[in-house]
Amino acid sequence: MKSALITGIVGQDGSYLSELLLEKGYNVYGMVRRASYPHTERVDHLLKIHDDRDPDCRFRLFYGDLSDVSSIRNIIEKVNPDELYNLGAQSHVGISFQTGESTLDFNAIGPFRLLDTLRKMGAPTKYYQASSSEMFGASPPPQNEKTPFLPQSPYGVSKVAAFYLTRLHRIAYKMYAANGILFNHESPRRGINFVTRKITKSIAEIISGEINKIYLGNINAKRDWGFSGDYVDAIWRILQQPEADDFVIATEQTHTVKEFLQETFSLVGLNWEDFVVIEDRYLRPAEVPALLGDATKARTVLGWKPKVVFEDLCLMMLEHDLAEKGFTLQKARAKARKLKKQKTEVPVKIISKRQGYGRQ
Repeated sequence: MKSALITGIVGQDGSYLSELLLEKGYNVYGMVRRASYPHTERVDHLLKIHDDRDPDCRFRLFYGDLSDVSSIRNIIEKVNPDELYNLGAQSHVGISFQTGESTLDFNAIGPFRLLDTLRKMGAPTKYYQASSSEMFGASPPPQNEKTPFLPQSPYGVSKVAAFYLTRLHRIAYKMYAANGILFNHESPRRGINFVTRKITKSIAEIISGEINKIYLGNINAKRDWGFSGDYVDAIWRILQQPEADDFVIATEQTHTVKEFLQETFSLVGLNWEDFVVIEDRYLRPAEVPALLGDATKARTVLGWKPKVVFEDLCLMMLEHDLAEKGFTLQKARAKARKLKKQKTEVPVKIISKRQGYGRQ
């Protein structure tokens, strides 16, 4: 029976990957920072059915931190994983402009600590590094494995460093170390400080009467959005190859934030322009204008392709957030019709520049 160690296991991708690996018969272990332990809601359903008091338990969490080499080594020695998936990161691009130093430490030096520990232990563990389309930055689309990296944020820079550290350990030390360059991937489990989830959660709050405005930044940014549940299958396939390599994972379709707004608001019968306010404070100092992945290599080598299309992703996320407020889609549409009767239409307006950067 194979075993896998996952950092970032309580995040969106970590939870979906855990489910996939358990279905495939793996023993799954997670490294969790003590500060993250109260926030295990994405894997609580797995913790409930896997009692860690049982010696044969196949899903366990361990305290550890990517900034603490001793905890990394202790966990690796304890679980002796066949595969290590490094999904742990400070993953918010906008926030990285405010927390550049800690982003670089966590996202670049953290992977180095994992790789260096595996190297010094002589462990045969296969290593996966979660790389990001944000590494391409200003490089024009479509972007593939040969596209130059031109990152436009501390987050992107940190991911470029981790990418090359992974490749270096593969070349210099003959380690099995692979990169998955994942384009944007969303789900109902996405953090609420990411723009897609911010939008669907806000629509549910508009329907429930809690808010009447959504404040956003650049709604013309183009992104290649897929479903996290599809992407973790690609992640697993990357480590099943005879030799380690790097792969772009993407849907090969791009949509603007405005299109996401149009699609999700239309599902409940509302006009997004009546509720969205553009604020300068949500703009980034350097913006990535367009991301569009070329996943030809993943299709041909891994035999992978996405299953969930953009429209279904929007529906999935919105239905989840509506359900959190006690609404079905049908009931939400009925409530929206009442709101439209009560509301005086207000066009999108631009608010003058303010200090700081918001959550987008």
